[in-house]
Amino acid sequence: MRPIQEQTILITGSTDGLGKLVALDLAKQGATVLLHGRNPEKGQAVLHEIKSDSGNRRVQYYNADLASLAEANHLAQLIAKDHTWLDVLVNNAAVGARSREARRELSADGYELRFAVNYLSHFLLTRRLLPLIRRSAPARIINVSSIGQQPIDFNDVMMQRDYDDLRAYRRSKLAQILFTFDLAEELKASNVTVNCLHPASLMNTKMALESRYFSATLSTVEQGAEAVERLVMSDELENVTGEYFNGKDLSRAHAQAYDQESRRRLRELSEMLTGQQTPRRRERKARSAS
Repeated sequence: MRPIQEQTILITGSTDGLGKLVALDLAKQGATVLLHGRNPEKGQAVLHEIKSDSGNRRVQYYNADLASLAEANHLAQLIAKDHTWLDVLVNNAAVGARSREARRELSADGYELRFAVNYLSHFLLTRRLLPLIRRSAPARIINVSSIGQQPIDFNDVMMQRDYDDLRAYRRSKLAQILFTFDLAEELKASNVTVNCLHPASLMNTKMALESRYFSATLSTVEQGAEAVERLVMSDELENVTGEYFNGKDLSRAHAQAYDQESRRRLRELSEMLTGQQTPRRRERKARSAS
């Protein structure tokens, strides 16, 4: 990897909590940091705050509501237009679980909200930025997932039956891990690594504090930031790809993440929902046409 002062790093969901602290820490070390949020006023305030606190003027803000695939796509277009390379992509933005009484919510595209924001928008964003990331190699993609994982029901991915927002959150986080392993395999010869992590349990973030599922926090956002920043910067992880970390420790995700058929089904569903032509999809179309 380039020295941190020469790197360009995009962090989704970086106007609050974990993403904001990671962005500040990386800005203090001299990286070009691309902030992302969905509230333009808040985004500009955080932009000025990080520039002031870090003394780094190479910090930029991009606005996009990841509940909309069109906005996720536009975000990717802007990043690719504005930057000649992207060394690190940290997919961090998420909608958490609020309460057992929560009603099922839909994205702008009509998909279950947590699946759409936490996973599907990042699938689209990552795939649209892949040409830029490949050109920037060695590069890294990091998906901020969770230790809370539940298997995806492919007969009811959008959870139209027996909805529960904690289960929806956990399924979306497992979807991120399936995507991580699948993409790492695709990119194994490209010098682009793809890893995911559970940064820390119940950090003192707005997401955790607003949830009615938990009575207390268990760790700090500083602990979570250390784990994320290790995946961003550690020389020890230069050739490590397709792994799941619990904090700073190599760990094991839910069994479904290692199931090739589940990964194929999620990939093909995601391709269909986002209209993305992945290499495997192009190969299938070519075979069917021949």
